[in-house]
Amino acid sequence: MISASAMMLAEAAQESAEATGLSDPRLWLLFSLLILVGLALWKNIPGLLAKALDERAERIAAELAEARRLREEAQELLASYERRQREAEKEAEAIISQAKKEAELYAAEAEKKLQDLLERRTEAAKRKIAQAEMRAVADVRTHAASLAADTAKITLETSLTKSAQSALIDEGIKKAGELL
Repeated sequence: MISASAMMLAEAAQESAEATGLSDPRLWLLFSLLILVGLALWKNIPGLLAKALDERAERIAAELAEARRLREEAQELLASYERRQREAEKEAEAIISQAKKEAELYAAEAEKKLQDLLERRTEAAKRKIAQAEMRAVADVRTHAASLAADTAKITLETSLTKSAQSALIDEGIKKAGELL
């Protein structure tokens, strides 16, 4: 096809050269164009251009594929981080609820210990009060006995004679000796 058009051009150039001669610029333009087309075909420039375009298309396709792969990896990574975030939130909620439970248990335990302490202190205070009452009763009895003895002594000294007093003292000594 190219050779047929080249032949037609050559014929047209020959007719034109015969008609006008070699001084016509259109003839030189036609020769230049034929030489340029011939060189391009001889050096296989259309094939080289097609090959370069194909290589560029392959590079672009590879870059697009790489971009798709990177996008998919990024989406997977994002999904993974979102899963981890949800898991971390669940774990944080579990930790908070566990901490609340433990705080309630500690509060209940502390309240129980406080109640036990108050009961022990109340019991200790009651025992001290009871002991104080017993000492007071013993002190009152001791004092009453002392007063009774003093009163009896005074009464005996004033109502008994000296001989009767000596007889009572002797009798008290005898009984004390028998008891020992």
